Amino acid sequence: MSTSQLPDFPNDVPTHPLLVIDYALLKENDPAETARLWEAATRLGFWYLKNHGVEIEVKEMFDLGVETMALPFDEKMKYDQGNDGNSAGYKAAGSNAVDASGEKDTVEFMNIAKDDVLAWPSAVHRRYPTPVERGMPYIVQPFVKKSLEVNRIILGIFNDKLGLPKGCLLQQHLPEKRSGCEARIIKNPAMPHNVHKRALGAHTDFGSLPLPNHAICNVGDALSIFSGGILRSNMHRVVPPPGAQSAYERWSIVFFTRPSNNKVLRALIESSPAISAAVKANPQNTGTNSTAGEWFSRRIKYQKIENRKGPETWMSSRGTEANPTAA
Repeated sequence: MSTSQLPDFPNDVPTHPLLVIDYALLKENDPAETARLWEAATRLGFWYLKNHGVEIEVKEMFDLGVETMALPFDEKMKYDQGNDGNSAGYKAAGSNAVDASGEKDTVEFMNIAKDDVLAWPSAVHRRYPTPVERGMPYIVQPFVKKSLEVNRIILGIFNDKLGLPKGCLLQQHLPEKRSGCEARIIKNPAMPHNVHKRALGAHTDFGSLPLPNHAICNVGDALSIFSGGILRSNMHRVVPPPGAQSAYERWSIVFFTRPSNNKVLRALIESSPAISAAVKANPQNTGTNSTAGEWFSRRIKYQKIENRKGPETWMSSRGTEANPTAA
């Protein structure tokens, strides 16, 4: 169902306005637009992106998601991501915790690893359900490649604003290197009788009111760490739509850009006076001893209900919101 067919968003629910950034202007290096992007990324960490050019691919990914999630549960579970810290594959509803109490989540999703998408028809991590494999060259690959290009432009802007040598941030995110980059198809069921049930717990993203044809973008932990905290990885949570909209399923299509697995998550203080000054002012933003692959695997693994031993398991899955120096 398109947003135009949904009941009106309730007017008594507080919302936070986000800056709307024009990607077409970013590609032209428009000074005013790049300044607005920088403001969004350093103050709130979230923004809308319009004119991104991925509208057709997003629609096709939603259609692919509907077909995939309609598969029998047993068929989807053949592609279960497991409990060992691997992200690629299917995650069933209720298999992750949303907080330290162990409350279970309500979403199901399919993660499609960038490494598998770019290597198709070969597989780096795993195979996927038939609809995904069938749509890989025509739907998933174009979506992932365009998403990578959008993020390449944005990373380039951040690189220059941070005063880093040309291409420094891009070297941390090389598409040809193995990484946790992935596309995600998310389905959350309708909850007309329990609108306060959380789909996902409060979290920062490692590495993320909808407006039609606008993408919601956010800075993740990795960029915050590389920048010494200048770029903001902000807390957010996923809840069912409010009011009358809660009677409808909630669908999302996401692309996560994450650093190459072998990159160490630390502030790039030797490459930028601005980052060096930020870390001197706040030494807790120095970074970690973890590689991006280790950080990502830890976060995936310890959200799993099957791995839960107590509240400490949940805390082990946290990112910069819990402890910026966690390894």
